[in-house]
Amino acid sequence: MKRTKIVSWLFLMVMSLVIVFPSITAFAKGTVYEISVNDEIEMGLHEYLKRGFQEATNAGADTIILNMHTPGGAIDAAVEIGRLIDSTDIPVIAFVNTNAISAGAYIALHADEIYMMPTATMGSAAPIVTSGNTAGEKVESYWLKEMTAAAQSSDNNRNPKYAQAMVVDTIDLPELNQPAGKLLTLTAQEAEQVGYSEGTVSSFEALLKELNLAESDIVQVEQTFAEKLARFITNPIIVPILLSIGSIGLVVELYSPGFGIPGTMGLAALGMFFFGHMVAGFAGYETLVLFVIGLILIVAELVVPGGIIGIIGGVLIIGSLLFAGESFVHMAYSILIAMIITGIGMVILMKFFGKKLHLFNRLVLRDATTTEEGYVSNTNRIELIGKRGQSITPLRPSGTIVLDGERLDVVTEGSYVDGGKTVEVIKVEGSRIVVREI
Repeated sequence: MKRTKIVSWLFLMVMSLVIVFPSITAFAKGTVYEISVNDEIEMGLHEYLKRGFQEATNAGADTIILNMHTPGGAIDAAVEIGRLIDSTDIPVIAFVNTNAISAGAYIALHADEIYMMPTATMGSAAPIVTSGNTAGEKVESYWLKEMTAAAQSSDNNRNPKYAQAMVVDTIDLPELNQPAGKLLTLTAQEAEQVGYSEGTVSSFEALLKELNLAESDIVQVEQTFAEKLARFITNPIIVPILLSIGSIGLVVELYSPGFGIPGTMGLAALGMFFFGHMVAGFAGYETLVLFVIGLILIVAELVVPGGIIGIIGGVLIIGSLLFAGESFVHMAYSILIAMIITGIGMVILMKFFGKKLHLFNRLVLRDATTTEEGYVSNTNRIELIGKRGQSITPLRPSGTIVLDGERLDVVTEGSYVDGGKTVEVIKVEGSRIVVREI
């Protein structure tokens, strides 16, 4: 009996362990969301990260790892991503796989912890405009403060002078053998030395082991096709190209009868522009509506005289493009580039290919009433040439003669002819009869 009770207790204990241990294992396993920070940093990347962070929050993820391969990018997009990282309650790990340059360094500094591959680098964060020059004192001052705040945003007591040295080249760093005059870019070893990295790992799997997350479920947040397309379309280099294709396509369509391939390409390019900027979060439906209204007004100008409707339509189109863009300044430059390219295209079409605006043919009277076609404005008395008559009034130089009993108004070649003189018709030009004294 006693032996039976012991066996029963042992059986219950074993069953309890079988039931409880899977739960403990599953609880300890956890979930890690891996989100890639690749290529250039822009607002399309921010929207992708925003979606990934929201999915991680909804799934109750334990950790978010940002797998970073970026040369930097737009400051405003980096600032929004930094705020996104600061606003989440989930621990965020920045894994610098290859490099986190410029705005990429700013994003990495907002993470709770930073780990780097042995060959990875981080830094060189001076704000640069598209021409390759620095962005100016105001932008540099603003970005210096942002980088300082980013270094101090985590609980790891990172010294902000290294973040500042990534922005300006006036800081001397003898501990890194780097005198003033050069922007700071940290190697993995240097980052760990100055406290800007919690460790150097050989791979993503090694990172998971280092964080005791090797048994966790890894969820990779993939970019959707729309997000990839939006990131491509909103690239600062692609935007002026799309606008140029759109405007040239529509202009070429004006030189062609009907509506064909050029117009379709133009509308497709402009449609891609608005699609990408709407997916990236720059533009709303109101900008698209504004553009369509402007286009309708320009078309209406072709049949309504005055010019006011066309001007209003042009203003609405330019305004819609400006509001749809990432920044007014960049969009203004893009629109200017597109207008210059379109103007050159129009000159080439008209000068070298002899194209004419078919769309305006209905608005311009192109019919001519020529003499060859039988149209004359008056009787041309060429039969009078060579005949002689008598001046009945002095010709000073115009006057009246009588010829074959018919009174005619005539002019001389410029000389004075007295009345009663004999004159000969030497030229007839429409109603103008020219005579000479004999």
